[in-house]
Amino acid sequence: MDERLNQTPAADSPDIQFDVRRALTVTRTWIVANAAELGCALMLTLMALQMLAVISRKSITVDEIVMIPSGYYHLAAGNVELVHEHPPFSKIIAAIPLLFLQPAEIRPDQIKGAPGSGDERWAYEESFWENNPGKFLSLSYWPRVFMIALTVALGLLIFRFARELFGPLAAMLAITLFALEPTVLAHGRVVQTDVPAAFGFTLFFFMLRGYVLDRSLKRAAWLGFATALAVLTKFSMLLVGPVIVIYFGVVIWKALRQGKPWTRDIGHLAIVTLVSIVTINAAYFFQHRRLGSSDVQWIQATFPKSAGTLTLMTSALSHLVPVDFVLGILYQIWHNQQGHPAGFLGMYSRTGWWYYFPVAFTLKTTIPFLVLSLVALGWGAFHAIKKRESSYLWMLVPFVVYTVFVLLSHIDIGVRYYLPAYSFLFILGGALLASLFKSRKVARVGMVVAIVLMCWIGIEAVRTFPDHLSYMNQIASRHPHWWYLSDSNVEWGEDIPALAAYLRARGETRVRANFLGDFIILRHYGVQPLVMASANGEEPEKTRYVAVGASYLNGSTVPEMLTLEGRPATESERVNFFDKYRHQTPEAVFGGSIYLYRDDGH
Repeated sequence: MDERLNQTPAADSPDIQFDVRRALTVTRTWIVANAAELGCALMLTLMALQMLAVISRKSITVDEIVMIPSGYYHLAAGNVELVHEHPPFSKIIAAIPLLFLQPAEIRPDQIKGAPGSGDERWAYEESFWENNPGKFLSLSYWPRVFMIALTVALGLLIFRFARELFGPLAAMLAITLFALEPTVLAHGRVVQTDVPAAFGFTLFFFMLRGYVLDRSLKRAAWLGFATALAVLTKFSMLLVGPVIVIYFGVVIWKALRQGKPWTRDIGHLAIVTLVSIVTINAAYFFQHRRLGSSDVQWIQATFPKSAGTLTLMTSALSHLVPVDFVLGILYQIWHNQQGHPAGFLGMYSRTGWWYYFPVAFTLKTTIPFLVLSLVALGWGAFHAIKKRESSYLWMLVPFVVYTVFVLLSHIDIGVRYYLPAYSFLFILGGALLASLFKSRKVARVGMVVAIVLMCWIGIEAVRTFPDHLSYMNQIASRHPHWWYLSDSNVEWGEDIPALAAYLRARGETRVRANFLGDFIILRHYGVQPLVMASANGEEPEKTRYVAVGASYLNGSTVPEMLTLEGRPATESERVNFFDKYRHQTPEAVFGGSIYLYRDDGH
């Protein structure tokens, strides 16, 4: 026999073996150790997939008609004047994919109005869609994908904040609440400032806590960045400024009272301020244009009693921060003073109701999360006051600060304005549920209650897919949803594709209509809108179908410049313009937001 065939392996030869049992043990140990992180990843993935599925079938909202083009010109051309009533963070995020899509830009002959005027800005925004009909779906899809990514980032931030305060189980449960909340699912895919504001507000308090725990120069710089980022998401986030001032004021006061050094605290406050200013300027590409004649005219028309002072102040501040940043703040001040037409529980007002947001939250969130939130707030207050546990203060203080702020608001057009407070409810709710799971006192009862609440919330999220924007819970069952709330609570124009498909399937390419976004979006889906309520008072041509948005049925979004028989409509005539349709049965309802009526007598 050949000796080579009979040789045994050398003693030092490597013996490759795979121990299946050991591998399974290691894998199981790793999964158990990282169960919260894996649960978070799973919930956020499902959430993102759900929102991606929705934007593939729903159109952009009426606000995105201007937000997306303004974001593109902000990044591509450095034009920071478009929609400067909103800071640029959300616009920048949404516009990133547009740089790769290369849309056709405005032509010189399309520019109308004086430089810096509203007409000129609208020309840029309108032409963005009119010049790119073949890319309409891509231009409206990809910006929303990036907003979904930002919503996922908010989820990760909530998870980390909750884990640091209350542990991994509470963090995973908080993310589950976040990923199943209808209002988050509705607005987490929209190019607007609401979810970004929630991100900025949460990040600010996360960084503030980090600085409190480690008062270092590095932490101060990060706090300054978070402060600026919050303000760049929405001008209402300027309220983080007083929080910074109060915190450092207390710290310095304590140091002086106790005879301790306080110069380091002053230095850190200076760092926070400097980093904030630099970050704000960077978002505007360090542009410091002079105050234009159209800007001065706007200030004079908007603030006639203090125009001179505000003009000088804006000019002075423009050397420190961009002039469009200052003008945006002034616009929001004016907007809040003037209010916004709104409908609420059958009532109408321009300046709103102080109890609007508590009621809107009660109607627009799921009943189990509503109950959980109220109980969690009381439970958290007990731990913060009676047991002096500071972890709960990091949830309660931001929640109370923002809630008091919105109660004073005169812009009552959507529960979305309240989203910055939601993060802290998710974390508190997750912490309460975690305590029920782990409590020995309530044992199985607590676990059963927690499981029932989570299952109920999940069922509501699935049941209302994909129409989370118009969602209201079972409390709002006596009247149509548009009777309780209006505007973005019930309608935002996103159900236009379903309406257009329904009409085209019946050979209809024209429709009498009034709903948010009808004037631009509907044409891109092959149907021509004929506006019914307008400032010129002209009656449109009769068509077989009439499409009315939920907010128009409510009456709050009917144009304030409405003309009837050559005269301005009264307020009663305006809000009741579509009253006859309130008493008719629609042939179809799309997403709970657009009602379609058949008019056989056309």
